Amino acid sequence: MRQMNLTDYVKEVSQEDFGKEFRHFANWNNRLRSTGGRFFPKDGHLDFNPKLYQEFGLDVFRRIVRHELCHYHLYFEKKGYRHQDQDFKKLLRQVDGLRFAPKSQQEFQYKNYRCQNCQMTYQRKRRIDTKKYFCGRCRGRIVEMRKP
Repeated sequence: MRQMNLTDYVKEVSQEDFGKEFRHFANWNNRLRSTGGRFFPKDGHLDFNPKLYQEFGLDVFRRIVRHELCHYHLYFEKKGYRHQDQDFKKLLRQVDGLRFAPKSQQEFQYKNYRCQNCQMTYQRKRRIDTKKYFCGRCRGRIVEMRKP
């Protein structure tokens, strides 16, 4: 989905699911990691995470768009548009929007390590320096396990 198609798609979802017009523009934002999208009250535009669209498909992405449109429409109606506001929670339930972005599998790729002496395995989010750290059980040398 290209840039112009994204704004058109958001306008279509807004009209079909909310019965209201979307008057601003929507962008792809490759820097978003843990969130599906963002609403900017200052100028009214929306940003979306292209990785979630590619990984989960159009059905989940439509629910993410609904979530951001809830922020958008409530803000311009001068109602509670934040996550903790009752107006937002009620509208989100009505349109079947996602409350939280789904967890991406690419986001959580753990590094696996194994002790050479006792075969104890370790899972870490970040890479560790195997020359500096050693096994906590037997003080043996730790090596990174390669994926097959």
